[in-house]
Amino acid sequence: MQFGKLVDKAWEDKSAAEVLKAPPSALEGLTEKHDEALKALGIKTVGDLGKWKYATRAAALVALADLDK
Repeated sequence: MQFGKLVDKAWEDKSAAEVLKAPPSALEGLTEKHDEALKALGIKTVGDLGKWKYATRAAALVALADLDK
């Protein structure tokens, strides 16, 4: 799978399973400083970030916003 601009260049050729086990800094735009801040919240991997209840709630609100008229 090609992840293009979703992940840093070093992670572009990795599988989805590998990226989910990677630190959040594997995502384009995040750094090791973000890793440390997120670790304080119990988030150590991209997968943890994707399953973090506040991230999933925010994603749901974004998706629902288009339906709210």
